[in-house]
Amino acid sequence: MFIRRDPATGDVILSRKPDSWDGLFELHGAGAVPDDFMGVADRSAPEQDRDPFAGWTE
Repeated sequence: MFIRRDPATGDVILSRKPDSWDGLFELHGAGAVPDDFMGVADRSAPEQDRDPFAGWTE
């Protein structure tokens, strides 16, 4: 199950998990991914230590 939020409406969308990776490979083959996507600088970013509960209130 995949869960995502629509950035335009804020709706939470549930969708089933795909049966295969074929759609992803088709997009990659179509050139839809920019050449600089996840470049060296993105992959070598330092690890961040974050508090998952920061800002949480009851």
